[in-house]
Amino acid sequence: MGNKMNKPQMKLISYFLIGFVWVLMHSQLYGQEIKKVGTSSAAFLRIPVGTKGIAMGSAFTAIADDGSAMFWNPGNIAALPKRSLYVHHSNWLPGLDFNYFGFSVPIQNLGVIGINVVSLKTEEMDVTTPEAPMGTGETFTGASMAVGLVYAKSLTDRFSIGANIKYLQERIFHSTANGFAFDIGTMFVTPFRNIRLGVCVSNIGTGMQMGGEDLNSYVDVAPTQEGNNDNIVAELKTDRFDLPIIMRVGIAYDLWNRESTRFTFACDGVNPNDNAQSINLGAEFALFKEFLLLRGGYNELFLEDREKGLTFGAGLNLNTLDFVNLAIGYAYQEFKYLGSVNHISIEIDF
Repeated sequence: MGNKMNKPQMKLISYFLIGFVWVLMHSQLYGQEIKKVGTSSAAFLRIPVGTKGIAMGSAFTAIADDGSAMFWNPGNIAALPKRSLYVHHSNWLPGLDFNYFGFSVPIQNLGVIGINVVSLKTEEMDVTTPEAPMGTGETFTGASMAVGLVYAKSLTDRFSIGANIKYLQERIFHSTANGFAFDIGTMFVTPFRNIRLGVCVSNIGTGMQMGGEDLNSYVDVAPTQEGNNDNIVAELKTDRFDLPIIMRVGIAYDLWNRESTRFTFACDGVNPNDNAQSINLGAEFALFKEFLLLRGGYNELFLEDREKGLTFGAGLNLNTLDFVNLAIGYAYQEFKYLGSVNHISIEIDF
């Protein structure tokens, strides 16, 4: 039978996708009643990765065809034919440094494995107290990190599935919060003009709770009694917050695909657990046999009080050697109040 998709397999996959979309739409209806904006931990997991996906307005779930696929849809790294090394950097909003590293390796007929690291770090800031409002002379930083391990496999020539298991840590000064999460994603290339459907659920895992020596405080447990110990060490208790679970359903279609040019349109429906639903739109125009790529998109369409908006960017595919491909990308992301962000990426396939 090989790797071709027979009718029972097509029906099974179709039922799976229809059921998944049905669950997503019902969860959206419920989510419209209750909005939990800004109530999740590890918010850095919401930061998009990769210049291609960002430039296309984060409408990338059904495309995810580069090294950033481990973030957007781990199921699609099964389609990467070569070893892929991907690096992304941006100065994310004022005073924040954002970086992503991904590396994936195909293992013959067993599938594709990969590792990925996401990091967000602040600049050094002065420690202030009520007694020293201008600073004590000491400084501190905050940082967030996620380290993931990915596995994906093509079950047929049209359907693939994958998962990304992540260790999470957030730190500020001497206090930290730790947790685990996983993402699961699927990709289905339909028989109808090769329209692609992608579904991904990200950041399913444990809640995170901050702890550490910065939460210690000296208290007097009996202030009205004389002779007692008025310097007992007590630990402030913090709440545990859920992770920002995000459900994405995407569709992508090549409006035309000729020998030297291609135009692709993509749309994602996004349903997070800590905000209302929205739609992302994106497009990519490839010229000179995929040498030059122009991209544009729009974030958070129909989202009330949205912060993001227009995106655009470009990429170059440089085949330096027969067995090595170098891709350089740039993306611009508009923010309504916080200023715009520039992103750069480099990918090496070998």
